[in-house]
Amino acid sequence: MASGKIKVLALGSTILDVLANVEEEFLSTIEGEKGGMVMIDAETSDRLVARLPSCQRMLGGSAANTLFGLQRLGIPTTMLGKVGTDSEGDFYRSEYARIGGDVSRFKTTPDYRTGRCVSLITPDSERTMRTDLGAASTFKVTEITADDFEGITHVHVEGYMMFNFDVFLHVLKLAKDAGATISLDLASFEVVNIFRDKLDDVLKRYVDIVFANEDEARAFLGGTGELDPKAATAKLCEFCRISAVKLGKKGACIRSGNEVVFPGAELVTAVDTTGAGDLWQAGFLYGWLNGYSLETAGKMAAILGAEVVQVIGATIPPYRWEPIKTRFKNLILK
Repeated sequence: MASGKIKVLALGSTILDVLANVEEEFLSTIEGEKGGMVMIDAETSDRLVARLPSCQRMLGGSAANTLFGLQRLGIPTTMLGKVGTDSEGDFYRSEYARIGGDVSRFKTTPDYRTGRCVSLITPDSERTMRTDLGAASTFKVTEITADDFEGITHVHVEGYMMFNFDVFLHVLKLAKDAGATISLDLASFEVVNIFRDKLDDVLKRYVDIVFANEDEARAFLGGTGELDPKAATAKLCEFCRISAVKLGKKGACIRSGNEVVFPGAELVTAVDTTGAGDLWQAGFLYGWLNGYSLETAGKMAAILGAEVVQVIGATIPPYRWEPIKTRFKNLILK
């Protein structure tokens, strides 16, 4: 379905997702707010995992989830990620290669283990994340060169990479020099709050598409009350070409210049929202990179977002991708 001229590179944290169902009371025993993401060290992560009655382990990382979705849809992809020289790192690379991903840009280190994100899922299907970046936190500017961007037409970056701001900015500059378009996922309201003083300049200089959920958009605007999505996308578009605010069950608001669309969400029974925003972005990027309208790209985004919340984790089962592609084709033909 996708154009052979497109190739997407993602910069993000290559981490394993550890998924566990917990009761609301469990969250009161850990630091940080419900629904957000807090960085923790390896020892704290080990203690947290030891308290879980059961868990599942899957490939994860925000930008990686988006990238895997694009790869499954037929767009060639590659990943700027860093893993440990451990069995988890080997597993991560082999699984990405198995679906057709280009692993030539992966970096490794023997000094840190592959990163881990503990995702705590409460009965309301909301996830609360506690992340040890591990090897992903050791990226160095000298490890990434212009050669990594050879043949790349679009670069997708997760906001969590701002915790390694030198590398984050280095990649944006190289992507821009290579003539690639750039999308940025603001990642979490904590990330926006921490790096708010840098975001205006980053968006204006480098970013073509910015993705935010309601909490992230609210943090960007500096407000605390009910969010006006149309006003939020307008503010974000003061700095970049396209802005998309994801509204969960209410759909999304997407703006490009004076064009504003409100693609609805598909009504499904959600069991876990892990990866919902990441796969929504994969659907939107697939549509946008192939030249479809904002409305069509938004509907594609809604399809993927609805699919992933019906399973535990951020991986849509392999047998679901052909029906998804058929639905995309039907949208194009309308």
